[in-house]
Amino acid sequence: MLRIIEIEARLFVRDRLNSLFSLVFPALLLLGLGAVPALRTPDPQFGGLRFIDSYLSSIIVFTLVFIGINRVPAVVATYREKGVLRRLATTPMHPARLLVGQLVVNFAAAILSVLLTIVVAYVVFDVDLPHHPLGLACAVLLGGTGTLALGLVIAALAPNARAAGGWATVVFMLLMFLGGVYLPRFMLPAVVVKIGSYSPPGVEALQQAWLGTAPDWRHLAIMGLVSLVAGTVAARTFRWE
Repeated sequence: MLRIIEIEARLFVRDRLNSLFSLVFPALLLLGLGAVPALRTPDPQFGGLRFIDSYLSSIIVFTLVFIGINRVPAVVATYREKGVLRRLATTPMHPARLLVGQLVVNFAAAILSVLLTIVVAYVVFDVDLPHHPLGLACAVLLGGTGTLALGLVIAALAPNARAAGGWATVVFMLLMFLGGVYLPRFMLPAVVVKIGSYSPPGVEALQQAWLGTAPDWRHLAIMGLVSLVAGTVAARTFRWE
């Protein structure tokens, strides 16, 4: 297992363009938004906070969804098209180990990207550090694994890279919308906000942990359930061919 993780980590680093985008783009997005003076001005719509303060949870949503839904299925589907999985089928390795390797490496990348975003927010824009660090860690852990597990389901079922890209795009756009990335959550209908609170990667739990108190345990429980169910489905349905 450690050998698989090591190899997947090397392949992640060698894919320089996608890897760099995954790690750095969320921080660059924050810098771009923070360059607009109006978004650095306290606003009553955000409870006296600035837009960039309230939007950080959505930037974390983008990080987790991009890596979990866009990158993971594409990588595994490419393995399948290039015959990598066919060669691995001749070894004693269980298919689930490849999925675990993808989960570990990409989740580590997501953590690094989130930490970089936090540092940029604090140093450049004087954004408060998370008010509930442990709650934020739990939200990122459960929300991230839930999102990655959904990506692994797509990777397990998609027959080729084109199918994986199409399926991933639909899920990516839906989760981004529910997570308040396309539109700030205060502009969304109440029912959409409610659904987004319980959908991976759990924007409401991230928001609560960053700006307020401990996340709602029900949001975290749903993220954990999604991780368990989706991860089990991916492991049981994944085939080399």
